[in-house]
Amino acid sequence: MYAKPDSTTMKARVARAGDAMDAALKSLSYGASRPVPEAEPSLSVMRNDNDRVVASLAERRAETAALEVAEGATKDIARKPESATRVPEGIALARPSREEAEAAVRTLLRWAGDDPNREGLLDTPARVVKAYGQLFGGYDVDADALLERVFEEVEGYSDIVLVRDIPFYSHCEHHMVPFMGLAHIAYYPTKGVVGLSKLARVVDTFARRLQTQETMTAQIADVIESILKPRGVAVLVEAEHLCMAMRGVQKAGVSTITTQFRGAFREDASEQVRFLTLVRGGKA
Repeated sequence: MYAKPDSTTMKARVARAGDAMDAALKSLSYGASRPVPEAEPSLSVMRNDNDRVVASLAERRAETAALEVAEGATKDIARKPESATRVPEGIALARPSREEAEAAVRTLLRWAGDDPNREGLLDTPARVVKAYGQLFGGYDVDADALLERVFEEVEGYSDIVLVRDIPFYSHCEHHMVPFMGLAHIAYYPTKGVVGLSKLARVVDTFARRLQTQETMTAQIADVIESILKPRGVAVLVEAEHLCMAMRGVQKAGVSTITTQFRGAFREDASEQVRFLTLVRGGKA
């Protein structure tokens, strides 16, 4: 049978348990490698100790950041988003196979709640991948090369050249939902003029990438300015975004207008007025 311990035995056990707990708490608070102080540390001592820990962590973070910067100078680091560059480089690197892309489409179909194995969806992954090859074909085109051929025999023509109402279809990089509209481009030639269709091809090149309208507008102006070296460039893009019409606020028919003015168009407000008048069908 179980014998109930007497009061002396109970007191001894309690005392031993208390000593063991004190030792464990001291070990956890100060570590085995540090001397245990005789008295409990004051609040100010504990605060100073915390300050030293925080300072040490800050020094380690600074050392890590410096090391990352040094390593980044000698090896490849994460690329900027491709939409931020005029001509994406190495686009084929790490590009998934067609089979992997089709498998991803089947995953999305299942996530949407449908059965990719039913008759109507059996060929959908292949169709989507093929369509993406066309919708995002701008990644494979060098916009600079489109403008390299210039016609210099234009009998000294140096006035404005305007191509307006260039239709385009692009995809919002935030939701991968289409936005579409018209682009209008004008420039003052210096060394010659470029084929008119080339300006439309430049619009298509940037539109057929994941985009924001603001970025696309700047990219069009940038490539014309850098390759043709005109006296001035003006670009106006107006579009409707289905990511605003189909989802979110769901407001259809809303137009977004973005502009870029370079050279003479930026320096002279009257040139901007002339450009906008011509775009709207008036006479300058």
